[in-house]
Amino acid sequence: MQIKYLTALLLTAAAGLSLQAQANTDIRVTYAGSMGKVMDQSLGPAFAKQNDGKYEGQGQGAYGMARLLASKKITADVFVSITPGPMQILKDAGLIDDAVPVASTSMVVAYSPKGKFAQQFAQAKGTDASWLKVLATPGIKFGRTDPINDPKGQNIIFTLLLAEKYYKEPGIADKILGGYQNPAQTHLEGGLLARLESGQVDAAAGYESEVISAHLPYMSLPDEINLSNPDMAKQWYDTVSFSVKDSTGKDKELHTQPLVYYAAVLKNAPHGTAAGKAFVDFMLSQPGQALFKQNGYAAPKGGAVYQ
Repeated sequence: MQIKYLTALLLTAAAGLSLQAQANTDIRVTYAGSMGKVMDQSLGPAFAKQNDGKYEGQGQGAYGMARLLASKKITADVFVSITPGPMQILKDAGLIDDAVPVASTSMVVAYSPKGKFAQQFAQAKGTDASWLKVLATPGIKFGRTDPINDPKGQNIIFTLLLAEKYYKEPGIADKILGGYQNPAQTHLEGGLLARLESGQVDAAAGYESEVISAHLPYMSLPDEINLSNPDMAKQWYDTVSFSVKDSTGKDKELHTQPLVYYAAVLKNAPHGTAAGKAFVDFMLSQPGQALFKQNGYAAPKGGAVYQ
């Protein structure tokens, strides 16, 4: 009789622990570095509160993070990337089956309100080449990320190459960039806007979403060059490409991709794939999309990749 009673107590305790495990959903999210504010201050805490769990976020250049995940040097339940490219690394590593769009954005050029070029940028317009000419001013400090490790580092180069064609200003992209892989301009993704805010750089490549979240002034650019409109991909965006040297010294040709944020649940998720799916569902829910919008992000565009 006593054994049956103890067995019943153990089963009741196990059931209680199971229910508690279901109620307390911890989550670890690795994301494109530009998403730091929306992830760590909005989506992550909101999900943790709703699920009575803990949120852990880590952001850096999306290609670099994808390679760390693929090599299993770090683990995460969910990876959120800008453009599909970094997701392909995880697909090739057998860590994901698909990736779904959760938000979108466009390329902009942000500038320091404390910088000596602030007035020139404030007077410039995206409808003409005036902003390009300010960027090409001798002595200006322009910040961007590494095109090997971060999609944004690639996208600003595409934007400037498209701007050359759109405004009919041949050669101005190279004048601004000083080479595609110019170490004097490239910074880590996580600290670039902080450098801009402090006045260490005069202008920086950015996504409209992150720049709005940081409350920094910026130049809005036309759809023809801001990479935001998938309808322009084949007829316009795809007309530019460039090559960089990868970590092995080999030339790698890069092509434009839509500025859409994709999310994927990793098969080796430390808290289980159910937790990862719950976070992706939250991002796509009405409250999640409202938080994206509050932080300057546009609605997701297009469909899932790899399905």
